[in-house]
Amino acid sequence: MNEKNQERDIYVGIADPTRRKLLRLLADVEELPLNELTVHFEMGRTAVSKHLAILKEAGLVISRKVGRETRYRLNAAPLREIEDWVSFYKKFWSERISLLNQILEEE
Repeated sequence: MNEKNQERDIYVGIADPTRRKLLRLLADVEELPLNELTVHFEMGRTAVSKHLAILKEAGLVISRKVGRETRYRLNAAPLREIEDWVSFYKKFWSERISLLNQILEEE
């Protein structure tokens, strides 16, 4: 497999605020074409398209051609990996706070 065919890490996919905003926009609709996504940013179509390509490589966005237009939709399933990662630390901090509360009550 060459480098171009490799999937991008999901954390790289969401690392940029522009890409997180793209995901949020796509979460509210069935699908959107590039020109309708671009109006939400202070950057050109080419820059937005590059961000969408990164999201697509991370499996977070699915695209399809409709005539001359490419439409994008959210693929939220890979976000479960992030939820699982955060859930571990949520439990970690919950246990630490309970322990701290227990220590404070003993004093």
